[in-house]
Amino acid sequence: MPTGRRAIAFAPGHVTGAFAPCTDGRDPRGRGSIGIGLVLDEGVVAEAEWLPSPRTSVAVTSRPSLDAAISTEVARRLVAGHRGRVRVRLTHRLPVGQGFGMSAAGALATALSVGAVLRVPRGRQIETAHLADLFGGGGLGGVASILGGGLERRLRPGIPPFGRIVRRRTRAPVVVAVLGRPLPSPSILSDSRRLRRLASAWDGLDDPGTPPTLERFWAASEQFSDRLGWAPPEVRHGIRAIRRRGGRAAQAMFGRSLFASLPEEPRRTELLDWMRRTGIRAAELGVAQGGARLRQAPVRVRLEPAPRR
Repeated sequence: MPTGRRAIAFAPGHVTGAFAPCTDGRDPRGRGSIGIGLVLDEGVVAEAEWLPSPRTSVAVTSRPSLDAAISTEVARRLVAGHRGRVRVRLTHRLPVGQGFGMSAAGALATALSVGAVLRVPRGRQIETAHLADLFGGGGLGGVASILGGGLERRLRPGIPPFGRIVRRRTRAPVVVAVLGRPLPSPSILSDSRRLRRLASAWDGLDDPGTPPTLERFWAASEQFSDRLGWAPPEVRHGIRAIRRRGGRAAQAMFGRSLFASLPEEPRRTELLDWMRRTGIRAAELGVAQGGARLRQAPVRVRLEPAPRR
């Protein structure tokens, strides 16, 4: 039985409070967005296995079963020039298509795990994930955002060394809630009129010369969401209800979903009870203290050959 290698990687999810697209740079490694967001402590786990073989093949599966086209593209690009069979199993621990950064997290977790078993340099792993997410329509700058944790402010678009991000640690929890079916990001991010609208909504919201704070994050997030006015009716209703009860809330970009900061007791319990009564699917998450990383470095394992198709 042949001996292969296995590695496991984790990449956190992310909510963008406010942002402006930056898609005109000549080098795509310097494209993405400027903005402000929170890195979540849940995300995507990728387990990659490499098995020596005279033939090269790639198989990417996900749980729940989803279209993993962007992560598959990442794996294919990293496998190019290597012989063998690569299998990747993704576990998405947050809803996909709801503005929680699962596309970027899947791409980066795939890149780190596949790159580890194939011994690809980390810089190329990050670059491959960024480009696949950018050109696959998954997001604008999500990979750069989740290379670290905390409250992040993107001052220059792109991945290192092109981009520049300032981070601040915070342990304040954030509530994420889903109120409807997913929204496809590619249809939004490929529309030039919508990109201009996003830039206009961002204008004047944040001073790049000031350090990011939670108060600035929530103020910018609420104003950005309100200026855009893209939230579906059920999301608008949820946002208003939370704000009336003393919380802070904005639409997750882009989804039929929201993220919120709850008030102190007793209004906090009242708000959570209201969510349960109205059937809102919600979870309270921590802010990640670190970014994407290997959970298990490459280890030598005896693997069963992939079944022939």
